[in-house]
Amino acid sequence: MRLSADERREAVVRAAFAEFAGRGYHGTSTEAIAQRVGVSQPYLFRFFPTKHDLFEAATDRCFQRLAQALGEAPATLEGMSRAYAELRADRDVPLMLLQAAATAASPGQDAFAARVRRGWLDLWDLAGERTGAPPAELAALFARSLPPAAPPHPTPIAPPASTSTSLPIPAAGGQPR
Repeated sequence: MRLSADERREAVVRAAFAEFAGRGYHGTSTEAIAQRVGVSQPYLFRFFPTKHDLFEAATDRCFQRLAQALGEAPATLEGMSRAYAELRADRDVPLMLLQAAATAASPGQDAFAARVRRGWLDLWDLAGERTGAPPAELAALFARSLPPAAPPHPTPIAPPASTSTSLPIPAAGGQPR
């Protein structure tokens, strides 16, 4: 069965979401995304002129998934917290959020940073409108619900074997004092 252009575009966004979530913007190649979808790299660029355009589409998809989960959840803080927790069980969702935040914090990414802020503000507004909760309770919902970057390491990481526990503090000019 042949896919329509819209279905193929959707497949590209899904593949980009998974690739960018796992490898980040710089660690993901458009070739890997094209291979995951089963299209050529030039075909991929018919839908998204640049890699950054594709990253933006994947980020938008992440926020859309979150909005859908919050929109379908019971209109209580507890219901939204459960929906958020269920959605983040898909490891790609929290990873994509982290990748988007990291990219937004990069130099020269002011427009993308504004896009990410808008995504969070839209989620905030959605949760506030649906629950009627005051800002402090909404802040607690989002703070409580943010997923960890990765599960805890099974073995705690030992501190360095150095005898000194202090690090040199740079003085003016960047030289340790």
